[in-house]
Amino acid sequence: MIAPLHFADAREAADLAAFLGRLIHYDRAAAVRLQAGSGALAVFGRPPSFEVLAIRTARLVDDVRLDVTVSAGELLEGIEESAGKAVVPDTVTGPPWAGLLPPRGGWEPVGAMPGATELRGAVAAAVAEFRSRDEELPQERRTRAERDRLGREIWSRTVAGTDLPLRAVHAAQSLGFLPPHEVPVALLASGPWLRLRTPYGSIALRTAPMSLTVTPGAPR
Repeated sequence: MIAPLHFADAREAADLAAFLGRLIHYDRAAAVRLQAGSGALAVFGRPPSFEVLAIRTARLVDDVRLDVTVSAGELLEGIEESAGKAVVPDTVTGPPWAGLLPPRGGWEPVGAMPGATELRGAVAAAVAEFRSRDEELPQERRTRAERDRLGREIWSRTVAGTDLPLRAVHAAQSLGFLPPHEVPVALLASGPWLRLRTPYGSIALRTAPMSLTVTPGAPR
């Protein structure tokens, strides 16, 4: 039995609940990996289709040590926003990505990123382009495979001369990390990993194929 997690600020419980709700919107059976230590909690999830890892952090009252994979839906049900706490559900068998987390350190800034408003504009333009080109497809080519190919072409484009694919920015906006106002945005790199970071969370992805080496990781 894992003791409940108590957040340093009740608003962080609400923010985590919002993040989990967005993950479940994309995958009702989503799992998340929780890592806690040194008064902080990191929650890792992988929304389908974006091919990225999403990371949400929160401050805890106690120095809890924890590293488990659980159901995102059950964790959401266990959050008491008004009390600022969360009941951790029973562990589940983790999906493969849960054993391949970004490194805990060694992150360095990578160039200058556009502001949040410009990034949201890039996502909106890509969505509009996809819809326009999809409508232009002749009926015989309106297949799932053709639409998937079109989506890969658009969302694999990189941002502002970096190696960050546009799908990572799309994921950040979809998960609430790029809210409808200006926020600080940074791009960091550590080995083969890239990380798009805002005050609301991070999106991480590898720029090289995954290996089978399990990275312990740590709260962010």
